[in-house]
This record gives sequence, C-alpha cells and structure tokens, in this order.
Amino acid sequence: MSPSLVANGDIVPGVLTGRLASVYSEVQTSRIDHALPLPSVLRNPFTIVDGPPSSAAGNPGEIAKLFPNLYGQPSAVLVPSADAVGSDRELKIGVVLSGGQAPGGHNVISGIFDYLQVHVKGSTLYGFKGGPAGIMKCKYVKLNSDFIYPYRNQGGFDMICSGRDKIETPEQFKQAEDTALKLDLDGLVVIGGDDSNTNACLLAENFKGKNLKTKVIGCPKTIDGDLKCKEVPTSFGFDTACKIYAEMIGNVMTDARSTGKYYHFVRLMGRSASHITLECALQTHPNITIIGEEVAAKKQTLKNVTDYIVDVICKRAELGYNYGVILIPEGLIDFIPEVQRLIAELNEVLANGVVDEDGQWKQNLAPQSLQLFEFLPLAIQEQLMLERDPHGNVQVAKIETEKMLIQMVETELEKRKQQGSYKGQFKGQSHFFGYEGRCGLPTNFDSMYCYALGFAAGALLHSGKTGLISSVANLGAPVEEWTVGGTALTSLMDVERRHGKFKPVIKKAMVELDGTPFKKFASMRDKWALKNHYISPGPIQFVGPVADAVNHTLLLELGALA
Repeated sequence: MSPSLVANGDIVPGVLTGRLASVYSEVQTSRIDHALPLPSVLRNPFTIVDGPPSSAAGNPGEIAKLFPNLYGQPSAVLVPSADAVGSDRELKIGVVLSGGQAPGGHNVISGIFDYLQVHVKGSTLYGFKGGPAGIMKCKYVKLNSDFIYPYRNQGGFDMICSGRDKIETPEQFKQAEDTALKLDLDGLVVIGGDDSNTNACLLAENFKGKNLKTKVIGCPKTIDGDLKCKEVPTSFGFDTACKIYAEMIGNVMTDARSTGKYYHFVRLMGRSASHITLECALQTHPNITIIGEEVAAKKQTLKNVTDYIVDVICKRAELGYNYGVILIPEGLIDFIPEVQRLIAELNEVLANGVVDEDGQWKQNLAPQSLQLFEFLPLAIQEQLMLERDPHGNVQVAKIETEKMLIQMVETELEKRKQQGSYKGQFKGQSHFFGYEGRCGLPTNFDSMYCYALGFAAGALLHSGKTGLISSVANLGAPVEEWTVGGTALTSLMDVERRHGKFKPVIKKAMVELDGTPFKKFASMRDKWALKNHYISPGPIQFVGPVADAVNHTLLLELGALA
C-alpha cells in the first residue's frame, strides 16, 4: 500500500507514511496481518453499567477541590446487552501519544480506529503529532485505514510520534480548548503513563467545566509497570520490555559464565519503581538483585547496599566464582533515604534558582545532606544537578548508579583483601538496558491487550464517558473472557510536591514487599546468589508453545502462577 499523508485537512501528494512495507523484515511483515482476538463483550452488543461512587488514592478532600466536576464519578463496566451502546451519529475523535515509547501503542490507535469503523461508520480519527504539543498547536494527521495499516502490531510511536509537553497553564488549556472547538471533537484519547493520565484528567475537568462536548479517556502506558491498580492490572509495554531485557540479561549471563572473570552490573529502566528489575530477576535468576522499595523500607544506606553486594562476591569467590550478574533498578539512588533527602533538598534549591558557580548554594543543604553530596563521586554530583524533567523529577536515567556501585565495591573489596578476608579477583562491567526495550515488536500479549484497550476507549467515548482510564482485566484468562470497562481517573490520584508546589498526580504503584511477586523472588534469591541458576529466556516468540506466555509479575499477582 502507498497511502498519502493527510495533514491538517490537506492531502500532500506523494508523501508516504514513515513506514514502508517494502523495507520490512519478514517478521515485521508477518506481524502486520496477524489477527487479534477481542474480548467477547467487545464482539457483541453491549451496554455500560456504572459502579458505586469513587474516592481517591489519597487526600480525597484535596482531589475533590481540584476536580469538582469529576470527583466521585463511578467507574464503568461493559456488559452484554441486546441493545448496542451509543448513537449512530458520526464522531470526531482525537488521539495523542504522550511520554516515552512503549511497545503496543500503535495497536491502541488501531483499536480506536477499528471500533469507529465497526460501530460508528463515517467517524473521523485525528492523530495529534508530537504529543500534547500537537494538541496545543493543532498539528494533526487525519488517520485512515491505509495510513494505519503499516503500523499494526509494530513497535514504536512513529505513527504520530510522542512528546513530553504538559498542558498545565491557563494559556495551554485555552489552546487545547481552541483545538477541540476547531476540530469539533467529540472525544480525545490520551495514551500515556501516570503523569500523562493526570494531564488527561485535568483536560477532562477543564473541558467539562467549560461545557465543551469533548470527552477525555486515558490509556495505561508505561514499560515501568507503575501505573496499575485492581481495575487496571498492568500497563502496556511492560510485558514486551521485560522480555527484551531478560533476553539481554540471559546473554550477559552466558558471557559471564564463559569468561569466568566479570561481574556485570546491569541497570534497568524504572525511574520510580523496581517492577522491571523484579520481573527480569524472576525470568533470569541473577546472583544479586537490588529492589529499591526494599532498600527504602529497610532504610538502607549506600554503604549497606555496597556491603550486601560485597558479601555475596566474597562468598562466591570462596566457591571459585569470580563472576556474576547484578541487577539494579534505574531509580535506586532515589530509594535510599539519605539520598532521597538530598534530592528533595536539591529539588528545592533548583526550583528556587539559587545555584551559583562559587558553591554558596550548598549552604541551603542540611549538614548530613551536604556531607553525602561531597562524598559522592564528582560525576554523580554533576548528574544529580542536571535539569529536571518536565514533571520536576531527577533524570535518573542519566545517573550512572551502576558505575558508582562498581567503584564503591572495588574500594571495599580492596579493604577486605588487605584484611585477608577476600582473595578473589574482581572486574566490573557496567550496562544500562534502557531505550532498547521501549520500541520492540510488541509481544502477543501486549498486541492483544493494547488492541482491546483501544477498542474499550472507543466504546467509552461512544457512550459519552469522560475522565476514565480504559481498563481491561481478568488477563490471566483467555482473551475472550477478559473484562472491559473504564476506571475513574480521580480514584487513582493523590497530591504530590513538584517544582516546590503541591499538585495532583496519579499515585504510582510500587513493588509491594508483601506481594506475591516479591515474596517469590525473596524465597529464591539466597539460592541464586551463591550457585548459578541462570536462565536464558531467548528472544520473544510469536508462534509456538511460549508465544502467548504472560510475564511472571502479572501471573503471580493474579494468582495464576504457582
């Protein structure tokens, strides 16, 4: 197919989409036409049933004040019905990709488009280009079947691309309103993580307060796995990313065992939660895995973490192993209480703009925080002072925690060698597995899950719902038995201090130390530490006995994995 690009209502002759089937690999080509099953409730006539009034994840009084038009609204569930939901009136729907890429995003868009084709023929789907900025600047592509076709079951966000802009100032909200009115939008789907869905809720609140007809629905996206609750069991992209990382870790394990002389320190994505690190540990059985939430709960210091790693290295040396694999979550440094305090103080310093070249700004730090800051390697100090991301967070992806730990482990091992308690040899190798996992071909699970999420978003908008996040559950069962609905976004919210001010945010789902996945890991880690129980999962499979396998974390949380 050679579709023309339809931009801002004008057909641009000879301009193709970014995808050309002629340069696809055989695997990519085979995935385009891979048929996707739908939950039975989406394949038959359905109606939407509201649940009880909702509350908030925290500080309900504050959330109620911030969202007077949305707070308390019920979640919704799709149920079979003889009467189809919604009217036959053609709809105009917009969709935007927000934040970092996650495998399966294109299938969400495909699901929305296909819902409209099946249930509301003649409807229009606009894809806002470059994330939320596309909404504010009214930059869009009119999506049609030819345009969407090459992206089905493909990785990446390049169909319309993404961005990290936020819609938060009065001027920006006015721009969004102008776009909604100009395009006469009936609905908008925001595909994003916790911050992006917070933005979706703010847009829904604003549009409803201004009596605009535009409804807003969110979709749960983040490979970090920290956007989930009972009604939203997982975020899309997590399954694919973890399997990609697990393959890479398995390869590193084989290398470690083959050379017999390297300790591989592998830092994995997960800015605020350690779900990826935990899942990869369950899939590969490394010698050491640091879980940030456990470090925080036990109030461990950097020295505590270092000593734990060194203790294992010394014990393995006594058994003749001078190699191993260590997994570290990207946000580890932000879990250590003493570092948390330091980062909080640095955030205040940076928010107030009082950083000066002569270092006088350091007087704003508490003595303990200043002592820690001066103790850290210069490279880490510089990385902690980097500009915050658009949401006010430390850019932990740029903090090379794995290299810092290698330095600290080397120093401690040298001390023990001089004391005669360590006689092995240590060589550290650092790795950061990050963006490699964000745009892979989505697994069968993510492909199906995302398609269902998109269909559900279309159904929610068709029925006139707003301020909900598309929810597909019962994921441990066959696809036809998956349940579908929408969860009130305000029910996921709390307030948090950002840029020196309190703002509404969707509460992140952290690794629960009393949860089944962590308990499973904790019961095995001592065994994995000293003897090698490495597993190499290999690449993602699309056919065969493990093609539809779901990640350990989700199955354990659902009680579907013994």
